Amino acid sequence: MKESKGVNNMQVANSKKKGTNKAIVSAVKNRGQAKNSKNQLLKKIAQYERRDLFMEMRTSYMGLEHEDAQSRLEEYGPNIVASQQPTPWYKMLAHAFINPFVLVLLFLAAVSWATGDHEATIVMVVMVSFSVGISFVQEYKSQQAAIELKEMIENTANVKREGEAKEIPMDEIVPGDIVLLQTGDMIPADAILLTSKDLFINQSSMTGESYPVEKRILDDLDEDEQVKWDEIDVIDAPNVLFMGTDVLSGHGEILITKTGAQTMFGDIAAKVTGSKGKTAFDVGLTKVSRLLLGMVAVLFPVVLGINWFTKGSFMDAFFFAIAVAVGLTPEMLPMIVNTNLAKGAVALSKEKVIVKDLSAIQNLGSMDILCTDKTGTITEDRVVLMEHVDPLGNDNNDVLDAGFINSNYSTGWKNLMDNAVIEYFEKQERVEPYENIKKVDEIPFDFSRRVLSVVVKANGQNLMVTKGAVEEMDDISTHVMIDGERVKITPERLEQMQAVNLQMNLKGMRVLTVATRILTEDELEDFDQSMERDLTIVGFIGFLDPAKESAKTAIHSLQEHGVTVKVLTGDNAVVAKKVCEDVGIPVDHYLLGTDIEQMEDEDLFKATKDTHLFAKLNPMQKARIIDLLRAGGHTVGFMGDGINDAPSLRAADVGISVDTAADITKDASTIILLEKSLQVLETGVIEGRKVFSNMMKYIRITLSSNFGNVFSVLVASAFLPFLPMLSIQLLTLNLIYDISQLTIPWDHVDEEELAKPVKWGTQGLGKFALSVGPISSIFDITTFIVLWFVFQYNTPAHQANFQAGWFAVSLATQAMAFHILRTKKLPFVKSRASLAIFLSTVGAFFVGSLLNFTALGGLVNLSRLPYVFYAWWLLIVLAYIVLLQIGKNFYYERLLKE
Repeated sequence: MKESKGVNNMQVANSKKKGTNKAIVSAVKNRGQAKNSKNQLLKKIAQYERRDLFMEMRTSYMGLEHEDAQSRLEEYGPNIVASQQPTPWYKMLAHAFINPFVLVLLFLAAVSWATGDHEATIVMVVMVSFSVGISFVQEYKSQQAAIELKEMIENTANVKREGEAKEIPMDEIVPGDIVLLQTGDMIPADAILLTSKDLFINQSSMTGESYPVEKRILDDLDEDEQVKWDEIDVIDAPNVLFMGTDVLSGHGEILITKTGAQTMFGDIAAKVTGSKGKTAFDVGLTKVSRLLLGMVAVLFPVVLGINWFTKGSFMDAFFFAIAVAVGLTPEMLPMIVNTNLAKGAVALSKEKVIVKDLSAIQNLGSMDILCTDKTGTITEDRVVLMEHVDPLGNDNNDVLDAGFINSNYSTGWKNLMDNAVIEYFEKQERVEPYENIKKVDEIPFDFSRRVLSVVVKANGQNLMVTKGAVEEMDDISTHVMIDGERVKITPERLEQMQAVNLQMNLKGMRVLTVATRILTEDELEDFDQSMERDLTIVGFIGFLDPAKESAKTAIHSLQEHGVTVKVLTGDNAVVAKKVCEDVGIPVDHYLLGTDIEQMEDEDLFKATKDTHLFAKLNPMQKARIIDLLRAGGHTVGFMGDGINDAPSLRAADVGISVDTAADITKDASTIILLEKSLQVLETGVIEGRKVFSNMMKYIRITLSSNFGNVFSVLVASAFLPFLPMLSIQLLTLNLIYDISQLTIPWDHVDEEELAKPVKWGTQGLGKFALSVGPISSIFDITTFIVLWFVFQYNTPAHQANFQAGWFAVSLATQAMAFHILRTKKLPFVKSRASLAIFLSTVGAFFVGSLLNFTALGGLVNLSRLPYVFYAWWLLIVLAYIVLLQIGKNFYYERLLKE
């Protein structure tokens, strides 16, 4: 095999939400999963005799013929699953257009074009093109990068066809193929075992069990090991192997029965790669969109009706109403949102973070709960030997020596703890306790006995060293070494040893017992599992997956930024509790999977408020907890790397995985870390809040400005004998202002805005608009009065001068409003805009000056004004700035707190 990776998998639990009187909506509790018909068929096939099995799959022990294999490939399709199917570019492009503001602008553009207002049409089409283009390009580039990365790694399998074995790409494997397995190989599809020799499979992806499973053909099972097919799940069948699992040791041959989407892996892929539910970002943006579009829908006919009634021209009133609608429509919002998110994606890419879904950046900013697995995230994902003690808990090197003999001289599969013993022994620069140690025999580890025995010749004796789980070792031990003396195990001594084990467990350690026995030559001749008896316990070895040094700092920083970290693990509660305490996660109590299974949704939701550790969970329970937290109003992130985490990743607002995770896991994620660390999430959270803050600046300012402008337009339309501004002038003013807003993503954000999670929604927007919107109307009306009475622009003959005056004031007040409203602080003094914002404001004034002072103004029917007007202009703008600052302070200090 050119490349093999262990991948994680699980059976996905269906979930749906139900309403409660407390707005807690939970996942459906399909706790009793119906047996899948495919699995029933696989279980049936697994019981066939060899001859019947070959007949069922229309193959032979020599494998398929090449022509037959090719026809089956055409019949069954390539051996790939749903997550590996790229989204066509045209679907991405169509998705970019599905945005309420884009659709409204396209509608208005179509109406404008149909009624002959081509200038307005061009402006709106340009805006739509920018918005759609940015979104499409970012999504397309993200997918292409993922495809290119995948193509760099071609997985192959050793397949027997026409009696010859050769490597072929995994996606060309078909039902009926015979695949040869060896250590490190990935199981390419669901299969039945034909032959095996010490074949151990990593099946944690399917079961969540971290220990390997030995696979054997039915003929090799002892009488007491015969399979009770009616009582087991197909996943526990000793001769069935599944796509996505991998070989840890041994070798064998398998017969492929199902490929691609028909495999259990394929079923899971289809379930977790479907459409993802709406995230907090989607819901919040929809609320804001509805509010802004509602204003357009209500005010468009009002403006049209008033102007038609007062001016008598339907077409003029219609075009003016269209221009007002465009002004009211925050057409730049999609572009501002996408540009902000794209900028955030670029910033995170420098931190070795791949952003698959742009909205995930903002969701990071609003995330107030992060659920994470323990292993590899807050721990180092490795096993370290921490203690080697005698039965009374005292450090003892004899225990280490015995453990080393057991681990070093075993020839079968070495687990992480064996490697940890050997590594520790060598790091201590110890030497073997006996000279000329010679390996004699062994009984390999298996998961029914949960012990490993090795026999060596040392000092002329046959020394058997056995190492294994505490409970199993207690059952086969009769004596214990205390202070160098071999004594019988009494209830009191057993209680002492159990206390030592408990203390080691409370430190977060996994504990193995080490024991010895001297064998006679006769016993050695008949050496088997029956010799694992009458052992003498020499002590215990404690192992730990230590907490990452960086995890405590990262978690503390997340907590300071208002993010609560909860650990959802399938691991032992005592071990997980110790790790949580080491990294600063408070654990006064915890809940186990068995507890959760008995709890109703409302009770579980209440428990999640002050519970930060959930242990011994199955994947369905993890997803249920996330669903409940989200339904309770939280924005939830989940960090995991196994296929058994895929439902949780998809259920969360932010699904975070690592680049070494399985394809299906990465497909279910929205953010992929190139380094599995919480440290980078702090950067992501801050970046997300910057994105949110800058987007809300545009929304708040646009909403308040639109509110004020509409009121001004209604007043002017009712009392003026001419339009206060032509449609082309309104569109030009809108275009200048909108272009100046394109630099918002590069604006500075006040530290206070980054301190706590942020939420999308319309809360407070109405009060904000009512607080500051009328201020612009006051100064618009003031401008009308000055133009009407001071400069006598009060007849249709002077309408171009009137319109030029309001154009100049509107452009200046809108430009300065951004600097006032972008911060809660005193602008220009305690909070300064970025250079990009400053330059865009200067640019807006420059373009406005060209239109007001040069012949270019004639293109939009603007007349030149006397210079004395600009004294009034300066006075109005300065007064507006002062009053707007007062109105803003009133909102934040009074109204926002109500």
